[in-house]
Amino acid sequence: MDNVIAKFKELRLKNCALNLQEVMKHSIEKNLSPLQTIDRLLDIEIGCRERARIALRFKQSKLGEKTTIDQFNFTHHESRRKEKNRILNLVDQEFIRDQKDIIFIGNPGTGKTFLSKCIAYAATQAGIKTLFTTAVDMINHLVAAEQDHTLLKKLKYYQSQDLLVCDEIGYLPLGKQGSNLFFQIISARHEKKSTIITTNLPFAKWGTIFDGTTVATAIADRLVYNSEILIMEGKSYRKR
Repeated sequence: MDNVIAKFKELRLKNCALNLQEVMKHSIEKNLSPLQTIDRLLDIEIGCRERARIALRFKQSKLGEKTTIDQFNFTHHESRRKEKNRILNLVDQEFIRDQKDIIFIGNPGTGKTFLSKCIAYAATQAGIKTLFTTAVDMINHLVAAEQDHTLLKKLKYYQSQDLLVCDEIGYLPLGKQGSNLFFQIISARHEKKSTIITTNLPFAKWGTIFDGTTVATAIADRLVYNSEILIMEGKSYRKR
């Protein structure tokens, strides 16, 4: 027994090593065949690895909280009821497989961030590489990376996420440098990875965010080309 456990550990099958004695005992009690015993051990190893992978995806996502769609109040406003089926379909992550983008537009408190967190959390539970960030935080990290000569590495970090949620676009202008960096992220992800954008401003006003209409139009064109746009209406849910 000790010899087999040592070999499992050497092969990095730690869950097989941890559960070998219990599985052997169960196999003897149930008179299972050697193949059934091996199969049970491997099922345990695979299950533990999958749970660990999902836990890691959640940790790497920077979500911080496990937000689920059953917590969302679809009766708060007519626009929520109208978009319910579309929203529920987004939680199923098919748009990620299709490399589509999602854009939530609406005033503060209408559910944009909450829904994007629901979708992001569901993605982590499916083992999808996910990152949640605000636009300002992302740009601040990129600007800092540019100064310490690690920009390419940081750009790759944001570009490589299978799902990138960029929250709160429009609350603060990003300036020329920030706008150019944001464009690089969106351009690199276009039709390759999925991005969720939440914004309080319609596209016509994006020039106030992205240092002029030229960059704003280039960013919007890429996001709108293969995306679903949801308009969130009504009064703030937080102020109900």
